[in-house]
Amino acid sequence: MKLVTRTGVVMTAAVLSLSLAACTASNEAPAENESATPGTSETAAAVELAGSINGAGASSQESAMEAWRAGFQSLNPDVTVNYDPVGSGGGRTQFLDGATSFAGSDAQMDEEEYALAMTRCDGDSGAIHLPMYISPIAVIFNLEGVDSLNMDADTIANIFNGTITTWNDEAIAAQNEGVTLPDTAITIVHRADESGTTENFTEYLAAASTTWGEEPSGDWVGAAGESGQGTSALVQIVQDNVGTIGYADASRAGELGTVALKVGEEYVPFSAEAAAAVVDASPAAEGTNGENDLAIHLDRTTTAAGAYPLVLVSYSIACQSYEDETERALVTGFLKYIASAEGQAKSASAAGSSPISADLSAKITSILDEIAAA
Repeated sequence: MKLVTRTGVVMTAAVLSLSLAACTASNEAPAENESATPGTSETAAAVELAGSINGAGASSQESAMEAWRAGFQSLNPDVTVNYDPVGSGGGRTQFLDGATSFAGSDAQMDEEEYALAMTRCDGDSGAIHLPMYISPIAVIFNLEGVDSLNMDADTIANIFNGTITTWNDEAIAAQNEGVTLPDTAITIVHRADESGTTENFTEYLAAASTTWGEEPSGDWVGAAGESGQGTSALVQIVQDNVGTIGYADASRAGELGTVALKVGEEYVPFSAEAAAAVVDASPAAEGTNGENDLAIHLDRTTTAAGAYPLVLVSYSIACQSYEDETERALVTGFLKYIASAEGQAKSASAAGSSPISADLSAKITSILDEIAAA
């Protein structure tokens, strides 16, 4: 029996929402010996969806989200999914205020936010984190004639805390023999908004360096420099100004110079494989909301060969119970597509992210199957 949901769940649209229609499924059965993936034709054939949901959050997910929504549209043309890349902090706030059905976040909710989720979500089961997007964070720079530089964590920390102020500083030069470095002043560029990318970056600096001296934070706590609202604005400032250095989801590095991090005795450039190596070795986070909450505590101090510890795991945050059945069906249908092999391939192609493992995909799908409606 098909579940046909025709009453849309339409909440207040976010300011920069990117609308995409998405979801009538093909009723064709999979070809013989062809495995069906959660969120693709077999799942969609069982449930015809229609309506609208809103999400907001991490700008790091923006490129991936566009690909996910486009893929979901090809299966389900009667659903509209809106996503506002307002930043992780803003996304969590909108979700907890009830303005959106799900959030994207590069950081785990704090204790207060977990408590608020108990009120925002139906029942008393609160909200959970599902790791859907794994990507390295690139340290990006604009320096004429230089495409790549080696740096250890202390050097990066001393640049972003304002101790190292010129590009030909001995601390940089000593790690980059044969590279001609100018005496150009370094201008750091950081996020102006509360950002999960900032929190992950400062978490790396706090754990891996001896000189950062600040607690990790989603709000910038280093030297002043220049600031940009969201990933796009930060990257644009670096692109437009020689001598600048910043940090951003690696998918947005483009033609800018990037830093290879010192890990153990080697320098490791960012890659999806190097990011996945760190995630695979990292334990579950503390203070989560039960076994279905899959927040991860990343090991920033690893010395494993080929690992790149400056990585973010971006989550989809969803309620474990929704008051409305249509909202539940739309949220779980979309998130199952994101977690599917097809969805992960879409984000890898669009954003250079590292696909989650088949085991993790299956676990997320099982958790989404348990999400209830009143």
